[in-house]
Amino acid sequence: MKLKGLAAATSILALTLTLGACGGSDSDKSTLQKAVDDGKITVGFAGEAPYSFEEGGELQGASVALAKAVFKELGVDDVEGVNTEFGSLIPGLNADRFDAISAGMSILPDRCEQASFGDPEFMYTTALMTKEGKLDGMKNMDDVKKKGVKLATMTGAIESDYAKDLGIKTQQVGTPQDGMDAVTTGRADVFALTAISLNWMEKNTEDSGVEVSDSFVQEIDGVPQVGAGATVFRTDDKELRDEWNKGLEKIVSDEKSYLDVVGDYGFTKEERPDGSITTDQLCKGELPTADS
Repeated sequence: MKLKGLAAATSILALTLTLGACGGSDSDKSTLQKAVDDGKITVGFAGEAPYSFEEGGELQGASVALAKAVFKELGVDDVEGVNTEFGSLIPGLNADRFDAISAGMSILPDRCEQASFGDPEFMYTTALMTKEGKLDGMKNMDDVKKKGVKLATMTGAIESDYAKDLGIKTQQVGTPQDGMDAVTTGRADVFALTAISLNWMEKNTEDSGVEVSDSFVQEIDGVPQVGAGATVFRTDDKELRDEWNKGLEKIVSDEKSYLDVVGDYGFTKEERPDGSITTDQLCKGELPTADS
């Protein structure tokens, strides 16, 4: 009789735990489960076109388009945005202001120590913006340093890191528009940012008065800074990140599917990741040298 009583008690405990798991409070749910149950998720974005920005009160951009497509695949139909300066995105994520970062953020070792990056979504190159006719043959940030001109970079953006590594003093700006304004008003001679962003701004600004260099991959100590951007999650949200990666793979692995989602924002097959560079490599800083 004692054994039967123990078995019965064990069965009741198991059932109680199962019911508790199914009907627990929101605080007991994973970020993914809560998003699925609520039908919505919040993402932080930085107002950098064409990655993620607001227009007419609507959240849009290539990163947002990918977020909407992947989260829909996961059963989450509504993606809401929280506009945040780029340098405050990871702190905002870790402070639970939003559930993920959808801003095409470059995968860098120091950032990987603070948060968890999904698989690459965009391959990056850099470009330079100057007043029209003032590019003066500059092709990369080494040329900026040689000419000793005033450089603006965006706070938290990878170009700020390049400038620091190259020993270039920079004027920090909060948004891409601030950088363009710095150039047009003469407060800066050059603004360095991702080529996609600068070309988008030049193309979509009437009488912009600026020009943009050809895109380039900056070298630091002989190492090409091959870059990729990704969606970012809290370190504890492994389930959400892993499921995101599965949904993302269905889009990125097929060129047509990829361009159907991001092509309207100026992205081409050249920006589609081909699997040769992984998040793990970028988090470890394991980039190929110029000779390899």
